[in-house]
Amino acid sequence: MAKVKTAYVCNDCGADFPRWQGQCGECKAWNTISEVRLSAAPARNDRFTGYAGNATGKVQTLESIDLAELPRFSTGFTEFDRVLGGGVVPGSAILIGGSPGAGKSTLLLQTMCGLAQTMDTLYVTGEESLQQIALRAQRLGLPKDKLKLLAETSVEQIGQVALEVKPKMMVIDSIQVMHMADIQSAPGGVSQVRESAAWLTRFAKQHNIAMFMVGHVTKDGSLAGPKVLEHCIDCSIMLEGDADGRFRTLRGNKNRFGAINELGVFAMTEQGMREVSNPSAIFLSRGQEAAPGSVVMVVWEGTRPLLVEIQALVDYSQMANPRRVAVGLEQNRLAMLLAVMHRHAGVQMSDQDVFTNVVGGVRVAETGADLALLVAMVSSFRNQVLPQDLVVFGEVGLSGEIRPVSNGQERLNEASKHGFKRAIVPLGNRPKQPIAGLEVIAVSKLAEALEAV
Repeated sequence: MAKVKTAYVCNDCGADFPRWQGQCGECKAWNTISEVRLSAAPARNDRFTGYAGNATGKVQTLESIDLAELPRFSTGFTEFDRVLGGGVVPGSAILIGGSPGAGKSTLLLQTMCGLAQTMDTLYVTGEESLQQIALRAQRLGLPKDKLKLLAETSVEQIGQVALEVKPKMMVIDSIQVMHMADIQSAPGGVSQVRESAAWLTRFAKQHNIAMFMVGHVTKDGSLAGPKVLEHCIDCSIMLEGDADGRFRTLRGNKNRFGAINELGVFAMTEQGMREVSNPSAIFLSRGQEAAPGSVVMVVWEGTRPLLVEIQALVDYSQMANPRRVAVGLEQNRLAMLLAVMHRHAGVQMSDQDVFTNVVGGVRVAETGADLALLVAMVSSFRNQVLPQDLVVFGEVGLSGEIRPVSNGQERLNEASKHGFKRAIVPLGNRPKQPIAGLEVIAVSKLAEALEAV
């Protein structure tokens, strides 16, 4: 019997070490290293270990490679197709994560029931019974005559069934409960999740099957399991949203077949997930009466502009260290912008509590929201109401300059389409041709922007 080999792997970054240690030498995280057993390498003639693509190992030049467009098929949801880069690529492995109750299984069940009318599909569940899946489909009013279901957690057994059914698309719900016979650890462990995901990815590419894997998330919102799980798959998307809220956002974090950071918006209803074709209209549901500290900004999500409302509340603080709270924005960038405003605009808020929020639960990570955030804070600080038809975007540098952002023309066109009449933008984003019905005020310094409002 061959000697069993062990390794020590970090659960966060996937780095391996010859012996156990308290801190990972790569990501510097503490108490994340666990022991895993290494299985023997499979035989070369194993029919499940093939890889679709250049399986023969033939060396080719760049000029000889076929550049034909990848074939895709639609999921039935335009917003879902957008996040995937235009549709599902056969043979791709897609990981979809989200918190409990976000709607991962509901969205995939709706997709599979729709696709089952035109192609062979297989839904593999390891957490719910077949009766639970059937009851959900009946409650949502989905067609149930074509979709094939399988309740199984053994990866090898799933492969045997898939060879008989020969589906074009499969769903594994979820990857954390799958296990392989050769791995000694329990399901959900680092080695089981890593080896199961790698085996299913190879199987999908060998047999040209589009594979969806459902993944759980940790308390901090990241995908549970080893970091190598996100490296071995082709596309990683996250379904975000509160369980008691109505709207869900589907965001692409990794995509080998399209752009990343694409955003799709869905509404959770009694009939399941419904896509929202015009997300800006949802995030712009402002109050009837205008209030200080509210302004609309245009952010760029993936390949389209999105209008969202940003709110700021500035109030006198009774504490020695005033609070700085940012919801949907980066906390460190808020502190930096407050310092820039004090230095280059003469507005001091060192004795004020500052609270900022992006309406609708959207997370804004791009720097194009800097100018809108500063304008909202000054509006609340001076108790002055901003015009309802004003839109603002632009990056603010440490020297007080207003720097241009990408896709400025498309952002202005989106604002004009929603009825906005005025826009404060960086000088570098001033349109070459006037936009009908939209007054564009181009500024180069922070002081100019504050004077304009």
